[in-house]
Amino acid sequence: MSTATVKAPGSEKAPSGSAPGTSPAPGKPGTAEGRIGLRANLRHIGALVRRNALQIKQDPESMMDALLMPIIFTLLFVYVFGGAIGGDGGSGSRDQYIQYLIPGMMGMMGMSIAMAVGTGINEDFRKGVMDRFRAMPIARSSVLIAKSVVEIGRMLVAVTVLLTVGFLVGFEIDGHWLGMLAAIGLTALFGASLLWIFILLGLTMNTAQAVQGVSFLVLMPLQFGSSVFVPTGTMPGWLKAFTDVNPLTHLADAARGLMLGQGEVANPVMWTVIWSVGLTLLTAPIAIAKFRKKT
Repeated sequence: MSTATVKAPGSEKAPSGSAPGTSPAPGKPGTAEGRIGLRANLRHIGALVRRNALQIKQDPESMMDALLMPIIFTLLFVYVFGGAIGGDGGSGSRDQYIQYLIPGMMGMMGMSIAMAVGTGINEDFRKGVMDRFRAMPIARSSVLIAKSVVEIGRMLVAVTVLLTVGFLVGFEIDGHWLGMLAAIGLTALFGASLLWIFILLGLTMNTAQAVQGVSFLVLMPLQFGSSVFVPTGTMPGWLKAFTDVNPLTHLADAARGLMLGQGEVANPVMWTVIWSVGLTLLTAPIAIAKFRKKT
């Protein structure tokens, strides 16, 4: 006759890595996002930034938009439209238009480069790359932040190419080098806020083609309904009302003031910062939440 052995409550051996009397939650990664510290989060972001940078190195064609778009757009607007838009069609009017155009196009470059992140996020989900990331014990936000950091780097490359071509065709800043650096920083800040909008589009749309189509619908009114290419004084009242609140107008005017020392600086800089911070605070949490739930 056998005797049953009675164990004291709590004497059972807990599974490895679990507290006594508790069991791991089924279906969840081994490390919850809430337990990831700041140092580990930064380390994850750094590793993901390195991964994305290596992808660009292995696929140099992904940099063609950042390298070629500034050259094509600068030459197109300067030599096809510059003489006519400048006034009398002569070389003097073209030189004046170059001074007006190049600072305005900095914001346009940031916006155009930001558009690519939406299609990239959508493609990564379609290929299953994001599913692998979400199965890892890393903060969900680190994946999107790393993507944003790399895209900001591509923006800075595009702006550098734009300014280089601008100097070659006659753009002059008359010693406002610190103003130029401030304008570049302001462009990067605004471009970073736009990244979250396009990331959200990439997480919402079903296909990369849909993301691209909706992105163009967002880009075109903002780019051409602004002071990037022409002054807004001759526009009809209803359109000028839109351009006056268009964040791209504020950025273009701020860049001209900082780089050329012409026009008001404080007000457009203030509104550019307000737009950038507001868009980030509004769209970044929604994009991160959408990333967690997307299947």
